[in-house]
Amino acid sequence: MTIVAHCPNLRAAGFSVLLACAASAASAHPHVWITAKVQLVYDGGKLAGVRNTWSFDPEYTAFVTQGLDTDKDGTLSPGELAGLAAENTAGLAEFGYFTKLKVGGREQAFSDPKEPAAHMEDKALVMTFLLPLKTPVQQGRGVAALEVYDPTYFVAFSFAEGPEAATLAGAPQGCAATVTRPKTEQPKTAEAGSPGMTEAFFEALTAASTYGVQFASRVLVACP
Repeated sequence: MTIVAHCPNLRAAGFSVLLACAASAASAHPHVWITAKVQLVYDGGKLAGVRNTWSFDPEYTAFVTQGLDTDKDGTLSPGELAGLAAENTAGLAEFGYFTKLKVGGREQAFSDPKEPAAHMEDKALVMTFLLPLKTPVQQGRGVAALEVYDPTYFVAFSFAEGPEAATLAGAPQGCAATVTRPKTEQPKTAEAGSPGMTEAFFEALTAASTYGVQFASRVLVACP
């Protein structure tokens, strides 16, 4: 991943500006890698929200956490990362939080995120936040389908391995989540640019684009 080093005040500007600056000196996609876990949260039998847990790649982590070790003890505590988590989560609004949820085929709208938090796991920044649904929905026998991806493919999302990739909290008895992974394999380095796929091609992509969906994993929740 290529990250520019000359944007010292971007943390205060939010996640969206940080990504835009990082992209300005990069020549291929993707630039940031995230390993994702999701939890679908139910309340009173209704699907009420989605809790995202994102683990960032070590290079991006090193860039975005510069200067946050305020007590100079060589470690980053959740308290030192709290401001970063809140700012970055708020900055995701213009990207739709990279999260799409449909229940019974109908796309669901989210309210403002809650409970932003961050901690370190080895050399990876791990950020969590809850996306409440604007209107909790009775799922019934309709399938809930959740995708986490960046349409512009600046950020590469992949779901964690194992059962912790998708979990349910408070779901009606018998509901089960399964993860289906994309048929298109994601590049392991910033080399998504096939012949003809220049930086200009990616810069022209918007949140309405469909390029990134080919790399998206999907979580399906079915209830009896």
